[in-house]
Amino acid sequence: MILARKKTFAVIGLGQFGKSILSELIALGYEVLAIDVNQSRVNEVVNIATHSLICDTTDEECLVNIGIKSISHVIVAIGENVQASILTSLILKELGVKEITVKAQNDYHERVLIKIGIADIIRPEKDMGKKIARRISSRFISDTLELSEKHSLVEISVSHKITNKMLKE
Repeated sequence: MILARKKTFAVIGLGQFGKSILSELIALGYEVLAIDVNQSRVNEVVNIATHSLICDTTDEECLVNIGIKSISHVIVAIGENVQASILTSLILKELGVKEITVKAQNDYHERVLIKIGIADIIRPEKDMGKKIARRISSRFISDTLELSEKHSLVEISVSHKITNKMLKE
């Protein structure tokens, strides 16, 4: 299907979140395979994605047949079906997919993903909620990027008195 010459992506689950990731990766110039079990969702992205197909990703044979092992990075963006997300993630791990990012719905989902060895877990609603709370809690904070539990990059607005000054000044 997609040759792994340069970094390639697959997005499994073409709801709002999955379509957003798909669109951005395409805009960045990457090859992206779009996968969903729902025909109408696949039809929505057929003119956006590099390749798109219908596949029940809880079926290992289906994933093998589409060549998922040749994809550099797989994003599991399955929405409300936590069981399908977990089973898909487990199959991807067992097939040896190197990079897997999974959207977790809740704390229990996240804990199961950690137990099966998924290192890159995202919680978009929770993560965005934190980010927005930090931004609106201070009139000086424009944006934040959490690097770890203890470290963040914070973009702040400064008064004109310190604009164009060195940090030591």
